[in-house]
Amino acid sequence: QVEPMETGGGLVRPGESLTLSCPTSWRIARSNVVGWYRQAPGKGRELVAVLTSGGSTDYADAVKGRFTISRDNAKTSIYLKMSSLNAEDTAIYYCNQDIRRRDGRWFSAGAWGQGTQVTVSS
Repeated sequence: QVEPMETGGGLVRPGESLTLSCPTSWRIARSNVVGWYRQAPGKGRELVAVLTSGGSTDYADAVKGRFTISRDNAKTSIYLKMSSLNAEDTAIYYCNQDIRRRDGRWFSAGAWGQGTQVTVSS
């Protein structure tokens, strides 16, 4: 499988917005659960948003109401729109395109890329 290539990260001030993107395909869109993870310094990787082939979404409590996961009409990209960013959102963000559920827990069956760094600081 192709390694994801996340883009869109950068340095922003608290309260500002940022949109991340990751290339995808119609083959992924038709069957897979895709999503975004993040890993803050000194912490484990956290699943923050998921999107199913049917268009259903779900979010971690920490980002609910502020982040939106979506896919473009051509099904060539997955996006994570982030608003009202704060210091706790500082992390490396990863796109994953094959997310499964096993024994009540999420796990990734897809490839991992290098991620894109989001830093929120004044």
